[in-house]
Amino acid sequence: MVFKRLLGAIGVGGPSVDTILDGGAVVPGSTLTGRVMVRGGSMDVEITGIHLDFVARVEAEGHDSETEGQVAFHRVTVGGGFRLAEEQEFSVPFQVPVPWETPITEIYGQPLGIVLGVRTELAVAGAVDKGDLDPLMVRPLPVQEAVLEAFGQLGFGFRSADLELGRIGGTGQTLPFYQEIEMYPPERYAHAMREVEISLLASPGGLEVVLEADKPGGFLSSGHDVINRFFVSHQDVGQTDFNALVDSWVQQLAQRHGGHGGGFFGGGHGHHEHHDEERSGFGAGAMVAGVAAGVVGGLVMGEIIDEIGDAFEGDEE
Repeated sequence: MVFKRLLGAIGVGGPSVDTILDGGAVVPGSTLTGRVMVRGGSMDVEITGIHLDFVARVEAEGHDSETEGQVAFHRVTVGGGFRLAEEQEFSVPFQVPVPWETPITEIYGQPLGIVLGVRTELAVAGAVDKGDLDPLMVRPLPVQEAVLEAFGQLGFGFRSADLELGRIGGTGQTLPFYQEIEMYPPERYAHAMREVEISLLASPGGLEVVLEADKPGGFLSSGHDVINRFFVSHQDVGQTDFNALVDSWVQQLAQRHGGHGGGFFGGGHGHHEHHDEERSGFGAGAMVAGVAAGVVGGLVMGEIIDEIGDAFEGDEE
């Protein structure tokens, strides 16, 4: 019996866990629902805790290199404190909040190539077993979609999206990383910028929009980055001409001059709030073609999910 308990403690003959997320993508600030299925092994055990971790694949930039790794950015305890009999099956339903700053992984159903998932951790009488990763799909909030749609309507094309370790100075950011969506400009702005990087920091009150323009250098000067910050509320959707609003933001980026912007980690950049009372609809799907063409060599949704699993499995100990 002692040897049997030892095997259970190291995972041999111990309980197994499978998490089932309810279908469909969620939005930041909403609720993720599902259930954790626990099946007993070859002996009775005490389940002391069932925890869900939101995990992201994040890039970290060094002086001369760039590395990638997993970052757990949200943990919720959904169960525990019960005895699981040998081969007993137990279901634990859950409803957990999705952090407002959770990165978006798709737009109009097209994946952006962001690796995001939920991992279940089962605590068994002092031992901890981390289960498989379940891919988590996140679509934009209406206000995030309105901003991105406006960029598409203005002729900007999707280039790539990633998650960067670090913080954007002067914002209300709470997570240890931020999302960048890179877009290339239409011809009328090509002389002023090579690309625009967009970060969308959602909160209960609205959306902080951080724009970084990579400006081309002149004959006697090197290129440099210019950064602006803006704010829109959730209530602005349907009441604001986002095409005109975003175009005004881009014009500010194009017109700004001076030294190096210092990157997202520099301080001292002004915060700009803009509200436009004009009413104007915006067409759906202006970015879809660019997103589909620009993500991971054109991988379809099923392949993206496979890539997510493979990427995280590569980090398993």
